[in-house]
Amino acid sequence: MRGATCELPTAEPRASSSGLTSFLELVRARRSTRHFRPDPVPAALLDELLEAARWAPSGFNLQPTHFVVVTDPQVKAQLCPACMNQRQVLEAGATVVFTGDRRVLENHFERVLEQDRAAGAIDQAYENLMRKGVPLSFDQGPLGIGWLWKAVVAFVAERFVPIPKVQAVHKSYWLAKQVSLSAMVFMLAAEAAGLTTCPMEGFGEHAVRRVLGIPSSQTVVLVVPVGYADNSGMRKTRLPLAGRLHRDRW
Repeated sequence: MRGATCELPTAEPRASSSGLTSFLELVRARRSTRHFRPDPVPAALLDELLEAARWAPSGFNLQPTHFVVVTDPQVKAQLCPACMNQRQVLEAGATVVFTGDRRVLENHFERVLEQDRAAGAIDQAYENLMRKGVPLSFDQGPLGIGWLWKAVVAFVAERFVPIPKVQAVHKSYWLAKQVSLSAMVFMLAAEAAGLTTCPMEGFGEHAVRRVLGIPSSQTVVLVVPVGYADNSGMRKTRLPLAGRLHRDRW
């Protein structure tokens, strides 16, 4: 958010076993809600949930996630067809569209370094490392085609040494991970506040962008209706951990 200041969270003691139990209960209680009551979600409560979401982990602390909060019934009616006519958009008190900024390096890099430096969160050595490596990872070169040689170099190099996904080549993939972290924090915060959510991937990105005036520099990652459930009797299941847990090796 432009104009936002940098705050350091207050140090808290490590969670106790009882705290972990409460958190597991919260995680197990969260489920995707298909039907909502029409009750509005207080704006102040939505802001608290988004405040929690902005503290999610972020690669290089670049914080590319943006939030488009939709509560106007007329805008909901326009957004619903862009989301394959899923009625959660119409029924929920609010819908939050989570997007990732493809120009986050240009928009946030210097601001993040300045805030982290002022807060004492980084030292000069780490700042120098960031200045050397991060722009190189994101830069797509003249005409936006510089990613081609990076893709080739990475393809060859990863046969010999570990190479992470290069943002210039896999920017949408990187943004999807960053934004999803914020979205998950938002959904857990909503559950803790007595609300329910429904993360939706069924939407037309260009249609959502057109309805909400989202610039083309933004990648639309998730659409999340949030409100009060109208299906309290529903339950969810998960496959057991056995069969999916691999210790030390696959």
